[in-house]
Amino acid sequence: MPTDAIADGRDPRGVRALRLGVGVALCVAIGFGLDLPIPMVAPVLGVFLLAGMNQPLSARAGLGLVAAVGLATATGLLLSPLLRYYPLAGVLLIGLCLFLAFRAGMRGANGVLTMFLIIGLTIIAAAGTIDFRLAALAVEALAKGLLAAVAVLGCCHWLFREPALAPKPPAAPVLPPDQAARMALRATLVVMPAFLLALTDPLGYMPIILKSVSLGRQACVTAAHGAARELLGSTLLGGLLAVLFWCALSLCVSLWMFFLWMLLFGLLAARKLYRLSPTRHPPSFWLNTLVTLVILLGQSVQDSVAGKDVYTAFAVRMGLFIAVTLYACLMLRLFEPRRRAPRPPGPSVPAYSDT
Repeated sequence: MPTDAIADGRDPRGVRALRLGVGVALCVAIGFGLDLPIPMVAPVLGVFLLAGMNQPLSARAGLGLVAAVGLATATGLLLSPLLRYYPLAGVLLIGLCLFLAFRAGMRGANGVLTMFLIIGLTIIAAAGTIDFRLAALAVEALAKGLLAAVAVLGCCHWLFREPALAPKPPAAPVLPPDQAARMALRATLVVMPAFLLALTDPLGYMPIILKSVSLGRQACVTAAHGAARELLGSTLLGGLLAVLFWCALSLCVSLWMFFLWMLLFGLLAARKLYRLSPTRHPPSFWLNTLVTLVILLGQSVQDSVAGKDVYTAFAVRMGLFIAVTLYACLMLRLFEPRRRAPRPPGPSVPAYSDT
């Protein structure tokens, strides 16, 4: 990192790390302080928004985001009867929608919009197969969580403005059609098992859907070489941080301490993500770690409020996370393009010879 970039304010990484850490903590405080339907949704969506957007949402972008969530809601509700009465056709149609959404994201569409489309489509369609009221609760949780995340995004950009001389981030590369289709199919196959599992208990397995969507996004940028180290390592590290967070929070249980501990852990992860404290792991590793921490911790808090055995539920959930991650590693291996070994130089050998 050049020192002159810091001196004249051209290096925006410190501001972005502050925005991410403070924003996630604020989303946690809003989600649990206001007792939103599923409080965990707000900080998870906040992580995706704050890490993916270095500028505040304009009116047009805000309308586009609302339209994407509305489309996801409408599509999920429309596909729910098909999933209930014609499950095979419904699952295939959901898979096709996921494939098209992932492919659009890799062909230049807004990645944040496609991510919200995928989350809304899977969660709402799964909830609608059980009960329409459950689907309505999922819609309410997604809408309120998104509103909280968007409000926090605007607040954090107001508090921590992007440096005026900061270079614009490079545009996301547009993949060729065949490569985009292959990677979209890989990401779809990563998400589908979690979606099928959620058909039995949509709200109970919502953390698995959110985790699989995060893995699907990560599978789009992770090569098969070293995939197990990155995907599985970030999942295990997120689980370890969640245990440490829970032990620290148990010393003094209050919303204020919940906010402060989340601020500390969020800032530590943000420093790694933006390479203020460089490591050998890419930013996607630390983003997946932070998402895993937020999901596991938020669900454990909900289990505690509901009177469930937190440690047993955490162990089961962590086991499912590891299983989903190992499956994602397998998909990366299977869909990695095979390179032909170069033929060694030398005289050509005839296919047959007369003797």
